[in-house]
Amino acid sequence: MGAESPAAILAEMNVGMDAGIALTSGVALGAYLLGSVPFGYLIVKARGGRDIRALGSGNIGAANVTRSAGPLAGVLTLLLDTGKGFLAVWLTAKFSEGHALLMMIAAVAGVAGHMFPVWLKFKGGKGVATGVGAFVVICWPAVAGAIVVWVLVVGMWRYVSLGSILGAASLPLLTFRLYAPPGEPPLMVSIGTTLIAALIIVKHKDNIGRLVAGTENRLKFR
Repeated sequence: MGAESPAAILAEMNVGMDAGIALTSGVALGAYLLGSVPFGYLIVKARGGRDIRALGSGNIGAANVTRSAGPLAGVLTLLLDTGKGFLAVWLTAKFSEGHALLMMIAAVAGVAGHMFPVWLKFKGGKGVATGVGAFVVICWPAVAGAIVVWVLVVGMWRYVSLGSILGAASLPLLTFRLYAPPGEPPLMVSIGTTLIAALIIVKHKDNIGRLVAGTENRLKFR
């Protein structure tokens, strides 16, 4: 637990420097490519030939897909985006016997793939669903806590974006407190979690601007 040097990490994995670099690069590339599959874009295209990037907010995530193509398409997008984050980290965990460094590399790369997909000229979604899927494998109690934060915020103020921002902001602290053993996650877990949370918040910069201006759309309960 705690901080580990690169040499100690490679020794723990029983690989040399060259093999370690090849291993981590392979995990990162595989997770990135999996995360970069633009399910929202593909689903909307399949349903009517439209480009989701030209509809609504232009985002390829579940919220904009729901608004633009209906709840069924939105739910399918949500499940698939969550699933690809889960699969990237789960496969890495199985392959590496649960090595924290490789799992965090897969999580960061998978979320980055969704946000910056090579197939769409690096203009993707905001990474919330993919991040949830990734962290279900790493620390599911922290995900549960972040979802509670999201539900409370959206329920009180009806801003989905604000719920996503505050849920992401709470994830590093929740992971630190709820990772087993509590309060002692490996340093790479804390760094990776903070990086993902920061990326998600930065991806919401336009929403933050609209929240400040009072022009952000509220969720309408029906």
